[in-house]
Amino acid sequence: MSLADWFKAREDRRYTAANGDSPKTDVPEGVWSNCPSCKHVIYEGELVTNLRCCPYCGYHFRVTAYERLEILVDSDSFEEFDAGLVSSDPLEFSAAKSYPDSIAAARKNSDLKEAVVVGRATIGGHPVVVGVMDFRFIAATMGSVVGEKITRVFKTAIEERRGVLLVTASGGARMQEGMLSLMQMAKTSAAADRFAAARLPYISILTDPTTGGVTASFASLADVIFAEPGALVGFAGPRVIEQTTHQKLPKDAQSSEVLVQQGMVDAVVARWELRDEVTLAFDHLMGMGESA
Repeated sequence: MSLADWFKAREDRRYTAANGDSPKTDVPEGVWSNCPSCKHVIYEGELVTNLRCCPYCGYHFRVTAYERLEILVDSDSFEEFDAGLVSSDPLEFSAAKSYPDSIAAARKNSDLKEAVVVGRATIGGHPVVVGVMDFRFIAATMGSVVGEKITRVFKTAIEERRGVLLVTASGGARMQEGMLSLMQMAKTSAAADRFAAARLPYISILTDPTTGGVTASFASLADVIFAEPGALVGFAGPRVIEQTTHQKLPKDAQSSEVLVQQGMVDAVVARWELRDEVTLAFDHLMGMGESA
């Protein structure tokens, strides 16, 4: 590459401001990230090494489904299944853009076919079935395919006598599927109930944000419920609640730290400690079926 071409490529590169106080400071996109909490500028390599947690204040950035699997499950143990399940357009929904166009954009943005990735794995040597939601795919909303894949997680785990780990992040129901989306709450809850009857352990991890029908169904039905620090967890978002009730919510009313005080969450666990805590929970719970 000639020097002139190098300068042209440099000018064509997209840049983002380092922080709101220094609008003239250019930071190449993908090289540095700005922490939304403490405002420190963090080198991307350091962020990756730190499991996408701010090294200064501990703020937990969102991670992808496959990054999450790499953090939680034993190395090279994950085997995905039902990857071919894809959404149709039963209502022929169209608003600003059609539902198929929204799905196509989500697939391009996330490199996923749907909002949840499921498969077999081991965690601390324990055989489990894992499901991880990815917020990049239409805000990880729960449509028919998400509900079906979560249901199959429980079904497969019962058949193979495995534990279940589900990691949630969701904006709620996928409204492009209307009532079909809302029915997934009952479907996944019934699957979780059948799994509980089989006396096998189910652990859920609530990440930022976990809201709507996911919170109101399978995410809250686990034997042990962990949450990441600072995660927004609730049925409706704070703005919706305030607009409906015309009252200001207390600060952090829907944060994981407040919910653990109210008993909805068992423990708030930092990302770098999650694998050990999940392993410990499975250590205690995996024998429950044999002792029934």
